[in-house]
Amino acid sequence: MILASLLLAAVMAAQQPPTVLQGVGIDQRLGEQVPMNLVFRDEAGKPVRFGDLVGGKPTVLSLVYYRCPMLCTLVLNGMVRSFRTLTFSAGREFNVISVSFDPRETPALAAAKKQTMMQEYRRDGDWHFLTGDEASIWQLADAVGFRYAYDPQTKQFAHAAGIMVLTPQGKVSRYFYGVEYSARDLRLALIEASSGKIGSVVDQILLYCFHYDPVSGKYGLLITRVVRIAGVLTVLVLGGVIALLLRREKQRA
Repeated sequence: MILASLLLAAVMAAQQPPTVLQGVGIDQRLGEQVPMNLVFRDEAGKPVRFGDLVGGKPTVLSLVYYRCPMLCTLVLNGMVRSFRTLTFSAGREFNVISVSFDPRETPALAAAKKQTMMQEYRRDGDWHFLTGDEASIWQLADAVGFRYAYDPQTKQFAHAAGIMVLTPQGKVSRYFYGVEYSARDLRLALIEASSGKIGSVVDQILLYCFHYDPVSGKYGLLITRVVRIAGVLTVLVLGGVIALLLRREKQRA
């Protein structure tokens, strides 16, 4: 009986996540206003206001740390792969901001990471890599629902993987999880966040046909809207055919 209890306790303990991971995750806070007056340091060590970097454009935000041995690099690599396939350019139609949540990291680390990622981007553009004090980092992370924790045993941070899209006013608009981000979904999110100020007429039609699912963090096709558009197009085509036939009849008469 005692042995069985010990075995059961061992199994339950194995199934429980480590304590450091229990506070880690991403809470969706759609519509939350990010504090725009937060001050960070840019790659040159100069103080910059977060709102000035958003600059009235839709913005892709990632919270990472530059000495992360694996996951943060995967997040950044996933971002740049998606950016490369967009017709929009980072720093032109939209902004990109990566903020280190390790207050010990320096602008020199941010500059090195920026150089690496811009080489991977292979296009003209801009991508901000920031560092900051613990208070500013916590306020930003709390606003977007990004929860992380420091593990003193491994001397590393435990954190989730994902990116956020902000509106030009700095409100949280969309979340994308994992380390791979669909270029189509990201494009739709940027167009939606900008209230249609970027993108083409075709993009607007796609945005009407696709709906963002907060649970999966992806855009899915709305069949009802597709059927509705198909119905309208059918009516227009039939109307055109009827008008053409009536015109020919008048000409014959």
